[in-house]
Amino acid sequence: MTSIDPTNPSATVTFDSPIPILRMFDEAKAREFYLDFLGFSVVFEHRFEADMPLYLGISRGSLQLHLSEHHGDASPGSTLFIPTHNIELLRDELLGKGYKYGRPDILEQGWGKVLEVYDPFGNRIRFCQQ
Repeated sequence: MTSIDPTNPSATVTFDSPIPILRMFDEAKAREFYLDFLGFSVVFEHRFEADMPLYLGISRGSLQLHLSEHHGDASPGSTLFIPTHNIELLRDELLGKGYKYGRPDILEQGWGKVLEVYDPFGNRIRFCQQ
């Protein structure tokens, strides 16, 4: 049996926040949605060669996502649950952009508020505030 020394944090298993990977099929549409509409910034871009699929790291504040054109990296139609503060400000920001493919609004639930957006690839991003 292995004992864990509570005085030595490096001797315990810890986790950082996960980074979801979402499938994308069109780089221009992904950039329009995630960068222009949702306000993310590019952290990195990776391709094995110039004509190969894109793997893109993006962030907004502490929220990080990876978008991949690689077959098998993720399944389209995923849902992300993202705890959010000041969800009304996010809604107002998004509505102010006049995005052609969506005008999200807040839905009041018994447990809190939800603001859902759908990316061009069938993924649902559920911003939630309790």
